[in-house]
Amino acid sequence: MVAILSNNKEAILDAVRAMYTAVANTPARGFHFPTGRAACEFVGYPASTLDLVSPVALESFAGVGYPFAADVMRAGDVVLDIGSGSGTDTLIASRVVGAAGKVYALDLTPAMRRKLSAVTQAATVTNVEVLAGDAEAIPLPDESVSVVTSNGVLNLVPSKSRAVAEIARVLRPLGRLQIADIVLSKLPGAACRENPSLWAECVVGATTEEEFLRMLRDAGLVDAEVLDHLDYFAASSSAETRKVAAGFGAQSVVIRARKSAPSAGSGGGYGP
Repeated sequence: MVAILSNNKEAILDAVRAMYTAVANTPARGFHFPTGRAACEFVGYPASTLDLVSPVALESFAGVGYPFAADVMRAGDVVLDIGSGSGTDTLIASRVVGAAGKVYALDLTPAMRRKLSAVTQAATVTNVEVLAGDAEAIPLPDESVSVVTSNGVLNLVPSKSRAVAEIARVLRPLGRLQIADIVLSKLPGAACRENPSLWAECVVGATTEEEFLRMLRDAGLVDAEVLDHLDYFAASSSAETRKVAAGFGAQSVVIRARKSAPSAGSGGGYGP
């Protein structure tokens, strides 16, 4: 992995904010990655689920998979959605957990947070709290959530190991993780990975599936399962993006895992 200098990290985050501000504010303009309801359907969201989500949230969807395939979320759960964007996954989660549950929607980009706040207010959704912040420093206490969900975010994070450690920190013992993200079979060279503008393209910041799973294990997340692989960039409108993604073997994966129990004999599995 290429070490990211602190000044370059800020440049990367600025590039990511700029890209996803555009996705929030001008969703119809078209991007090098799939967006909107068509992207949701391509990565596996059921139409019946999407019909219950605000079209305003759907239009700025930029996820890479269908993390709910992990089936780890239950009524009453406290959920953290990392990189919530305009709120497609947040709104689905809010319905799953119900009035007894809660969803924290964490996002780096002010335009996305404003859009999600407007959507929740318009729909009178009362179990969602929108948070400003990034995955490397989650503004929640230790062991405060029962489920973490994330969709296409960790490939954009400069320090993935720190982000995964933060996920483990905020999860309760036996808490569950569902995540969709980009993985590569071949890592880009240092020059690519040090270029902030390329990080927002969703490819050069990704790591290998093996490294992704190792980071989960090192953070104390166990029973990790890769549930799905998808040639996500096949749906890109850009021939150059499709070519670059194919060159690095880029694809999206859906993974579920859980935080280890505090002591032996405390149970396991993905149930409540």
